[in-house]
Amino acid sequence: MTSKHLVAEDLLPLLDAMPTLRLNAATLPKIRAAREALTERAGPVRGVRAEERWLPAADGRPALPILLYVPDEESAGKRPAILHIHGGGYVLGSPDMADLPNKLLCRNLGAVIASVGYRLAPEVPHPGPVEDCYAGLAWLHEQAEALGIDTSRIAIKGESAGGGLAAGLALLARDRGEFKICHQHLTYPMTDDRTCARETPPYAGEFVWTPENNHFGWASLLGTEPGSDEVSVYAAASRAEDLSGLPPTYIATAALDLFLEENLDYARRLTRAGVPVEMHVYPGAFHGFQGAPEAQASKAYARDSLDALRAALS
Repeated sequence: MTSKHLVAEDLLPLLDAMPTLRLNAATLPKIRAAREALTERAGPVRGVRAEERWLPAADGRPALPILLYVPDEESAGKRPAILHIHGGGYVLGSPDMADLPNKLLCRNLGAVIASVGYRLAPEVPHPGPVEDCYAGLAWLHEQAEALGIDTSRIAIKGESAGGGLAAGLALLARDRGEFKICHQHLTYPMTDDRTCARETPPYAGEFVWTPENNHFGWASLLGTEPGSDEVSVYAAASRAEDLSGLPPTYIATAALDLFLEENLDYARRLTRAGVPVEMHVYPGAFHGFQGAPEAQASKAYARDSLDALRAALS
C-alpha cells in the first residue's frame, strides 16, 4: 500500500506525470542524456539580460559555465546578488534547469543572479563540487564592480543537492573568512548522509527522491559508504557541530520529502546556535512539488520564498 492518500489533491497530476527515477551506476548515463535532451533554456524575459560566462580554469579545475542574469533597468545604487546552485542529487543537472525561475527572480528582485555549473559526482567527488561553488562565489565578488553589485548583499540559494552545497558553502565561507554571505536560502536541502543509515517514516521519500537514490547520490559524492566516519562538514553540513556565525537562513521543505527530518533538525540546531531561521513545511507536498505551479503548496512556497529573499536583500 502506498501513501498516495497523503499527497495534496492538486499535486496528484504532477506526481502521476513524474516518473520515480532509479539511479545507479548503470542507469546514470541514460538518465543524464534524457534529462539533457529535455532541458532547454527559456526564451527572453522582459527586463532581464541573460548570458553565459565562464569561471576561468584554476588549480587543476577546468573552466566552468555560469549563467548570469542582470536586470536591464537602471539602478539608483548597487544591486544585491544571488549565487544559485542547482539540484540533482549531486550526480545530475545543470544551471539550465533553473533558467526561467532565475530570470523571473532577477526581474522580481532587481538582483543579479549567477548560477554555477559545478562538476558532478561520481566523476568529481567531494570536495570538487563545493570548491566549484566557492569559486563561483569568489567570481561574483570579483565581478561586483563591473556588475554593480553591493558585496554586503550577496546571498546563496539552492534546491536539494544545490541546497546541500549552499549549506556546505556557507560553512566554508565562514571558516575561510574571505567572503561574506548575507543569507542562505535552502529548499529541501540534502545536508545529511546519515539519513541513508537511519530509519525514516514509510511515507518519507516514497515519491520522486527515494532512499535508494539518496544512497547512490551520497555514495557518489563521498566516494565511500554514507554514514561512515570522517565525512567532511563541507560535504554534509548537518555533520557540523558548530553552526554559529552562519548567515540568516531560510529553509523550505515538503512534508512527504525524504529530507524532512534532517531539514527540521538542521533548522533547530541553527536556531540553537543563534542563527536567525525561517522554516516552512508544506503539507501534502513531495520532492519537486513546485513543478505544479498552480497547486496551493507551490503558490505558498513561491510567495514565502520571494518574500524571504526580498527581505534578506533589502
